[in-house]
Amino acid sequence: MATIEHSAILRAPPERVFALLERVEDFADYSDLIQAIEPLGGDRYRWHVHAVGMDWTFDGAIVEKRPPELLSWESTEGVYNKGSYRLVRVDEGTEVHFTLTYTLRNRFMEKAVNKAARPLVNKVSRQILERVEARL
Repeated sequence: MATIEHSAILRAPPERVFALLERVEDFADYSDLIQAIEPLGGDRYRWHVHAVGMDWTFDGAIVEKRPPELLSWESTEGVYNKGSYRLVRVDEGTEVHFTLTYTLRNRFMEKAVNKAARPLVNKVSRQILERVEARL
């Protein structure tokens, strides 16, 4: 299991940042690697991601939502992953802490993906937070 973390400060109050982050279906607009996100009902979504030359699909569900402090998810099908956005009010606006943990069932595939995953997920995380901030 690998864990990737990233944080950034956005110049807006946590309530405004959280309002955009909880709109999961909009994440496809925030990153070049996210092809589409299909709402499945309730707080469940099907993600279509193109990364490391491959298409990845997984279903995920929001498992905890505490506005404006925490949004966390866990996959329910496909590539296993779980993660969260933790928001903390700071003088400059909101510090956003992103954490993602994932596991691939194929050890050979996991080794190859792990080499590319950290910079890739950091890129996606940065894109998402930069584009969220631009919408604020």
